[in-house]
Amino acid sequence: MELPSRLLENAVDEISQLPGIGKRTALRLALHLLRQPENQTLLLSSALEKMRKEIQYCKQCHNISDSETCKICESNTRNKSIICVVEDVRDVMAIEGTGSFKGVYHVLGGKINPIEGIGPSQLNISSLVAKVSKGDISEVIFALSSTMEGDTTNFYIYKQLKEYSVLTSTIARGISIGDELEYADEVTLGRSLMHRIPFEQSIKQV
Repeated sequence: MELPSRLLENAVDEISQLPGIGKRTALRLALHLLRQPENQTLLLSSALEKMRKEIQYCKQCHNISDSETCKICESNTRNKSIICVVEDVRDVMAIEGTGSFKGVYHVLGGKINPIEGIGPSQLNISSLVAKVSKGDISEVIFALSSTMEGDTTNFYIYKQLKEYSVLTSTIARGISIGDELEYADEVTLGRSLMHRIPFEQSIKQV
């Protein structure tokens, strides 16, 4: 597709880098922005720049935050003795959408995947073990997706925590095998959390 402007073409190329956005959709979005008042387009670019430069990761749970500690970890209404382990920030948002979990989170930043070169050292696992080792945590809930990589990560963390007196559990299999957590509906996800099972029992079921 040949465009009449190099500047427009550059904008389309950048927009099309976004997931799920092809060249035609990128062109439609670029032309839409071009038709808007200049200040509106500049507000968008400013918001994106500010997000990229100023957003932080919570020093306690690794969730995205506007400050060093996220609102969930700072809250006095959360049960800080229960940690829900998730793959990334989208899973935190999905679980929070259910309104059924009142503990705190620990965001791993991915799953163990040797094929893609992702090992335990690339994930936020050591900081989780450090939290549990202090003796203030009563339960760790594994809420990773029901994939081979998710199960491998769960089992690895379980072995790391086995020497500590902490309950380890996993969400019930209301989430279909192979499903990503962020795509589960809120009712199913909420029930899976409420009816979680001891992790050792989940190993025996496999």
